[in-house]
Amino acid sequence: MKFSYIFLLLLFIVSCTSQPVPSPEAEPLPEVYTRKMDLDTSRYNVAFLIMDGVYNTELTAPYDIFQHTIFREGIKAMNTFMVANTKDPITTFEGIRLLPDFNYLEDDLPKIDILVVPSAEHHLDTDLEDEAMINFVKKVDKEALFMTSHCDGAFVLAKAGILDEVASTTFPSDIDQYKEMFPQLDVRDEVIFVHDGKYITSAGGARSFDAALYLCELLYGKKIADSIAGGLVIDWDKEKVKKVVL
Repeated sequence: MKFSYIFLLLLFIVSCTSQPVPSPEAEPLPEVYTRKMDLDTSRYNVAFLIMDGVYNTELTAPYDIFQHTIFREGIKAMNTFMVANTKDPITTFEGIRLLPDFNYLEDDLPKIDILVVPSAEHHLDTDLEDEAMINFVKKVDKEALFMTSHCDGAFVLAKAGILDEVASTTFPSDIDQYKEMFPQLDVRDEVIFVHDGKYITSAGGARSFDAALYLCELLYGKKIADSIAGGLVIDWDKEKVKKVVL
């Protein structure tokens, strides 16, 4: 009886260990990772430049404003999408994982009418050493209608050399470093945003909403801007915002 029990136990072990081992090959990526954007060609193309460490507010505030233009009739609305140097998930400073829509190093990008550069954790140091990113910004600048930044995103535009002839601003506590790093710039402080030519630079944070709404009012008029602000429960009055418009 004891022998039979041992035999059955061994037989069970052999049968379990002989089961086929699943292949270690990776499964195909879900559709969301490989999708291609179907952009409405009648709209403005608005690209958001993101990378690891991008701050939530400077990204989502203008994204919310611009994306809501598609719900307004009788205007040239905006296609909103994110571009990065990868198609892999990007992790924001606060820990949200985002999927870029385009890899600007490899993909055939649509013409970008408006580039938005939100602030990111390393915009004052290592990100400025990314030559491919800086060259991408320079390339977009050649044809874009507007180049915009929020908070320390201005450091990226300044590094690309496209703010040398215009006034600009950045995050209030980084103004001194901004002036030191780019002494050739006309820097304005104690303002919410600066609009000079096709360049709009903002102090960032929650005031990123102001700069984005200002651009909407510039493109679509006060009624549309007020409507978008109302839909997002934002107290918007261009005349009450401390700004520089040249």
